[in-house]
Parts: sequence; C-alpha cells; structure tokens
Amino acid sequence: MTGSEPDVRKPSGPLKRGWTTGACATAAATAAYQALLTGDFPDPVTITLPKGEEPSFALKQAHLDGAKATASIIKDAGDDPDVTHGAEIVVTVEKQPGSTGITFRAGDGVGTVTRPGLALDVGEPAINPGPRKMMKAVIEDLSRKYGDKTGNNKGGVTITVSVPGGEKLAESTMNGRLGIEGGISILGTTGVVIPYSCSSWIHSIHRGVDVARACGITHIAAATGRTSEAAVRDLLGMPEQALIDMGDFAGGLLKYLRKNPVEKLTIAGGAGKLTKLGQGAMDLHSARSRVDMKALAGCLSSLGADADSVTKAENANNTGEVMAMAQKLDPPLDLALGDLIARHAREAAMATLAGDTEVEVMVFSRDGDRVGHAG
Repeated sequence: MTGSEPDVRKPSGPLKRGWTTGACATAAATAAYQALLTGDFPDPVTITLPKGEEPSFALKQAHLDGAKATASIIKDAGDDPDVTHGAEIVVTVEKQPGSTGITFRAGDGVGTVTRPGLALDVGEPAINPGPRKMMKAVIEDLSRKYGDKTGNNKGGVTITVSVPGGEKLAESTMNGRLGIEGGISILGTTGVVIPYSCSSWIHSIHRGVDVARACGITHIAAATGRTSEAAVRDLLGMPEQALIDMGDFAGGLLKYLRKNPVEKLTIAGGAGKLTKLGQGAMDLHSARSRVDMKALAGCLSSLGADADSVTKAENANNTGEVMAMAQKLDPPLDLALGDLIARHAREAAMATLAGDTEVEVMVFSRDGDRVGHAG
C-alpha cells in the first residue's frame, strides 16, 4: 500500500474468499514436483492448507524439461481488493542431485530482503515462513508418495518463485519501505484471503515496526495518509525507516506496539480521522467509522464558542467544515480545537498502548500545515 486511502467499500451480498500468493505458490510447486516425480502434471492441483481447507487450482502453464518442471497459477483474491489479484504465480522446481534439502530462490518479480527486522534474513527471497513451510511439506509428502517408487527423489531441490510484472506491482505495496527490493512478497499464513480484512496492510504495518526496531530507531511516526506523512517527516526530520504507513488501521498499529513497544510514537493525520480516533474508533475508514458531530460540537462549546456556532457544528457534514467555522470565529478557535482533537486522540492511543510508549499527536490540514498538537 502507498498511503493513499484505498477504495475498500464492500460490495453488497456474500463475499467470495480468495487464496494468498503463498497458497498459489504451494499449488504450483505441488504440480511441478509431482511432474518431476511422475512425468504428469495434476490439473487441477489440490493442496491442503494449514486449517484443513482443500482448494483446487487450474494450471496456467505446465512445462517439464528434464530435471526441472515449471507450473503457474493465476491468483484469485476473491472479492478482496488485492493488488496481486490476477497475477501469475510461477514456480520452477529443479532437482539438485549434489545437495540435500530445499532451497528457495526469488525469480523475476519476487523481492529480496535487504534490511534486518523481518522474519527472513537479509539476502533471502521474500517468500515468507508460512508459504515456505507449506511448500516444504508438499515436497516431503510427494517425495514419500511417489519418489520411493520411481527413485526420482534423490538429492535436494530448488524452488524458484516468479511473478511476471511483480516489480511493478510492488510499487503499490509497502515492500520498498520495508527494504524488500525487486518485487512482491509471497505471503499467507493460512493460505486464505478474507475479503476486506485488509490483513496485508496490517501485516506491513507490523513489519514496518519490526524493521524500525531492528535498525535501532526508537521514535517512529505513523501517518494516516501521504500529506500528513510528508509533513511530519519534514517537521521532525524522520528517516524513511521510522515512517509507518498506518492508513486507517490505528488499532492494528497500537495493538502491535502494546506488545512490541518503541520509546516514542508520533501519530500524524487529518482532523477527521484523528477526531474518530479520539472518539474511540480504531478503524478510521469512512465506511467503518463516523465522527460524532454532536461530541465534536461539544468540544467547540468547551472552548467558548457561541451557541449558534455550536448548533452549526452539530449539523456540519464533516470535521473540515467545523475547523473552517472555528477559524472564522472571533477569536479564532481552529488551533485550539485542533489541539483538543490531538489531546483526545493521544488519550485514546495511550489507553490502548498501556503506557509503555511516549505518545505525541499532530493534526495537519490538507495543505500540510500543523493545526493541532498534543504530547
């Protein structure tokens, strides 16, 4: 994800689940290795996921060439707005008679880890532990099932995962910030994509915290969007590794920091989203939380606004209208209201963090000007 608010409004009706890149890679690896052992590609190919589901996948391509076989699958993310939906996940399995075990490699479009702090060592292909475990399990199972009969299971194997166009797709993810270069990551603990769970974004938030901690960074800044991120970066002189693309997922960040604290957290965002945080919302997206305009008007009243202005604030369409109204009062109350919004957001964040992290909140206008601060 890039920090812009994605279009994640759910369609009406039942939602179709999808399959992760890790599940697709496992299915392709299964088909390729079975072809190496038997000479035939299963199509469709069925795998067993960690929670017992047994999805079947049609093969896009299948090639057997001596000691190596290649199979590919088109990823179906179901109804989830996943950037990798429709991507081709290509896996080549090659016998390595002079070695033992299973080696993973990143082909074109799959990233490589370049920074510490992730679940993989620097230099490793960005094929996460969950998919690796699934692929190792199917290789071992097929080796026992077919290899002992054919004698084709001697030595180790290399599994290369490629995603045509993956480097371009990665530009729409957080991989660059996490230090994963050259393409996307192969992800998925369960193998299942739950529509609109936004699990990949939250996963990237967590990994961003891990990378910052591994780099020795003690002060991170989490922003709701591009404008606030650029503003807090310039204001505080933050390095890229300290910037967390929180988006709407305040809860995903704060709950992770409760278990994996840093010394200081700065939360940066617009008045609307931070008002919702201060009112107790942990998911700040407009489709899933709303500003309590009466409560916001009450904040304006507590600052000394006249009754007519308070009534207008109650009937305003959004926080931006209230801020603009507050600016026109005599004296102007927009900055005082911004500070109060920041204070309430800070209190909500601190309550979730349980006091292990120092918290600062900055409210920014659409132009990137700071209009509120607490902490």
